[in-house]
Amino acid sequence: MIQRHTHWLAVVALGAAATAILATPAAGATTPTGNRHGDLFPTEFALPTGFLPEGIAIGDRPVAYFGSRADGDIFRVNLATGAGKVISQGPGTPSVGMKVDQRGRLFVSGGPAGDGRVVDVRTGAILASYQFATAPTFVNDVVLTPAGAYFTDSNNAALYHLPLGRHGRLPTQDGVVTIPLGGDWVQNPGFNANGIARTPDGRALIVVNSGTGALFRVDPATGVATAIDLGGETVVNGDGLLLDGRTLYVVQNQLNTVAVIRLNHRGTQGTVTQRITDPRFDVPTTIARFGDRLYLPNARFGVASPETATYNAVAIARP
Repeated sequence: MIQRHTHWLAVVALGAAATAILATPAAGATTPTGNRHGDLFPTEFALPTGFLPEGIAIGDRPVAYFGSRADGDIFRVNLATGAGKVISQGPGTPSVGMKVDQRGRLFVSGGPAGDGRVVDVRTGAILASYQFATAPTFVNDVVLTPAGAYFTDSNNAALYHLPLGRHGRLPTQDGVVTIPLGGDWVQNPGFNANGIARTPDGRALIVVNSGTGALFRVDPATGVATAIDLGGETVVNGDGLLLDGRTLYVVQNQLNTVAVIRLNHRGTQGTVTQRITDPRFDVPTTIARFGDRLYLPNARFGVASPETATYNAVAIARP
């Protein structure tokens, strides 16, 4: 989903308001790791021990939401201070890709549980839950459009659509639409569809295939996928996507890299303009923007003793 924000230097007052919201951390809350580059906002954020982060969502305030692969908890972090706390207890299954809408609703992908849910970020209450598929499945990421939410499934050649009603009304389980992927889409062994975003013109969706590194423009009405011409480039291990105007950021998790792609208006062609690395990257998975910064959680896939490992998220300058 395209998210437009004012420069973060212009939101100090807003940051102060957010600081007041989270000024008194709850028991077990984390505190900031410090301001690495001397800016007003910290650039590293501690997450709970054993949290196993995956997804991140940021709305129009300096607040980030992270999902846990361990138990599905939702952890909120104040970007102005770095302080955070769990705001919603998970269902015991993972929370992976996430997006937050203007109504304060967090749409969460359920990974191997094959489901998705919608969480009220003010109260932490689960507003609705949906079962999309049964094993083998991995509901991986989600994007929000005026027509509703679209979820990817890394184990199945399909998207799942939650059409929103008037005033953003959530559908019932019967309203879930399964959209088979076709056209140029080829389902291979292992992980396939992962991150998802909108095209610059808003008329279609962009889906990355993690295994092949190909990007596809997908018609949301038919599921017909057309390979995006990247001039021979690929984004292998492509995970979270972020569209900003005509710039698409693709997190290449195991490569500790963010590919920066300039798209045409329809999203049928793109040019890889640079690949960003950072010594603080430790298998980043997803990406969100606030102001002139990009924020990424370090999933640390393959770390020894993940249940006792430390985790964090980092911020980098938006190129």
